[in-house]
Parts: sequence; C-alpha cells; structure tokens
Amino acid sequence: MQLQSLPKDPKSQTLAPNFSNVDRTLLLPDDTLLRILSKLPDSQRLSNSLVCKRWLSLQGRLFSSLKVLDWGFIESGRLIERFPNLTHVDLSRACIISPQNSSILLHHGNISMHLSTGFSPICRILDENLLSVDVVDRGLRLLAGGCPNLCKLVVIGASEMGLMSVAEECLTLQELELHRCNDNVLRGIAGCRNLQILKLVGCVEGLYSELVSDIGLTILAQGCKRLVRLELSGCEGSFDGIKAIGQCCQMLEELTLCDHRMDGGWLAGLSYCENLKTLKLQACRAIDSNPGPDEYLGSCPALESLHLEKCQLRDKQSVRAMFLVCQAVKDVVIQDCWGLEDEIFSLAIFCSESSAKFSSGKLSG
Repeated sequence: MQLQSLPKDPKSQTLAPNFSNVDRTLLLPDDTLLRILSKLPDSQRLSNSLVCKRWLSLQGRLFSSLKVLDWGFIESGRLIERFPNLTHVDLSRACIISPQNSSILLHHGNISMHLSTGFSPICRILDENLLSVDVVDRGLRLLAGGCPNLCKLVVIGASEMGLMSVAEECLTLQELELHRCNDNVLRGIAGCRNLQILKLVGCVEGLYSELVSDIGLTILAQGCKRLVRLELSGCEGSFDGIKAIGQCCQMLEELTLCDHRMDGGWLAGLSYCENLKTLKLQACRAIDSNPGPDEYLGSCPALESLHLEKCQLRDKQSVRAMFLVCQAVKDVVIQDCWGLEDEIFSLAIFCSESSAKFSSGKLSG
C-alpha cells in the first residue's frame, strides 16, 4: 500500500525557530556573566558596553577608576548609576568651565583647559573658569553618598563642608589631591582618619592663589596622623608647621615640597620627622632664606634619599644647612638645578655616609 503525498499547503507550514538570533547570555545570571566580562581585555570594554543595556550596566560595575570630564554627569546621578563600584575618581577636569570651541589649550601639570581669546596673562585664569564652591560641594556629597568605598579623590575648589561629607561617608579614603586649597579647607580633611597620601596645591602663579600656612599644616597634622606621603605645592609655612607634621605624623616616610614659600628657618623642623626616608624639593627658588645656627638644625636620622629638581642652589648657606639636616642620606639625585659649582658640591661632605652617591641630570652653573 502506497501513501500518496499530499500537496503542501503554505498556510499550514510552521517555521522552525532561528536559534542564531537568540541571546543565550540571558540564561546566565549577572554574577556569572560579570565574571566572564572581567576576564576580557580592557580594550574590549567599550565595544562590550554597546551590545545591550544589560551589558552596559554590567560593564559599569567593572570600572573602579574614572576621570570625569562633565560635572553634569555627577549632578544627574548617572555617574553613580552607571559606575557603582568606583574607588578612584578624578574630578579636576570637570571642575573647570572650559569653552570647547576654543583652539587655545592651557596645560599646567595635571590641569588642562581651553581658553577663550582675549584673556589677560596678568589675571588669575583658573579662578575665572572654576565651578562655584557650592556646586563642587553638592557634587562631592552626591559622590560620597554613592561611592562609600572611595579610596582616591582629586578635586579643585572644594570647601570644608564638601570634604567633611567625603570624610564622613568614605571611611576607606586613603589618597587625596586638593587643588586651590587653603587653611579653612584643611579643617574638612581632618576627619579622614585613614588618609595615607595627600597632595595640597595652594598657590600657582597665573592660575590661582590660595594660602596654606602653619595654621592649616597644624590642623592637617593633628587630624591625619596616618600620613605616609605628603606633597606641599605652592604652600607657605615655617618651622612650626613642619614641626607639627613631624610630631603628629610619625608614619610619614616621604615629603615633597614644590615651589614652596616657607619662611626662613623651616629646615630645622625636618629634624622632628624621625621616620622620614625620602625628601624631595622641586622648582624651589630658594632652599631656606635663613636656616639659623647649625646647633638648631638637627638632622633626619632615617633619611635615605634626597631629590633636588629644578631648584636654585646658588645660596651656599642654605645648601650647607640642607646637607647638615640630611647628613644621614645615602642617595642624592640632582636634576635640572641652577647654581651648581664646585664649592656647592663640596658642601655634601656633611653627609656622614661615605657611600652617598650623586645622580645628576642637566646641571647649570
């Protein structure tokens, strides 16, 4: 018996499912897919985030470090929603109001900004192009509330209240970089009990001018006693401020002074930094204008390394006092300094370690 084939009815045909168009990652839970995405190279993060909204959200969880360019991204809440696991945040570029249609780019250290035409070189350029303190503080409160595990923060123009909100919410904050800082602002970071690395930028000629004096340094010393590395750029002060840091911050191992405006006699304060291992002087027009008698200078017993970069070394008295304080040093690095003569080099005889070595870059006599 043979069965006759029936004519095919196109309406009665059923289409087989096309499994090639099915997103099989939907079968994976978020934690599993997140572990898979974390194994991929960083160069694929952007393309992965464009696959779908789910992948975009998961990729945001993998970011721990971010440099923010638009302050509106913070105030809108999208920063916290998109990147909930941030630990390192740089807000320096977002704090600057920069015209995007300008072809003039100003670059100073870590700060880059576009300038409008017709600006005067005498005015403080950055002062005129910064967000207001209230706006910066409001953004810091939002950031601190959404990123309680924040470990590193860079910001310009914050106030005491804004930094206090960060200190209260981000208990794990270990590294802080403050630009346009003054004594009042330092009251806010006194609550950062676990802070280990701190950079303060007070005055930058042509950009902005703020005052960090002995008052601020003392507040800092009493509040941040776990500091290991401290950098003071464009800061004022004297023997009292350096002494307070040495007495209170007993874990301090590295101190950097950049373009300092310290009063005469500040070098003697270094003797209170008993565990200091590295001293760096950068772009300093003078070491110490009046170091005082040798018997008052003291020394840093644990000092191992002395770095001098782009400094004026023509004052023999101050250079001599510096080597007396650093007499225990074993490694001296001199790079791009001015005023170096045979007599200046001979002052290094005060370094007690005969094995002290000098590493020099470009030297100018």
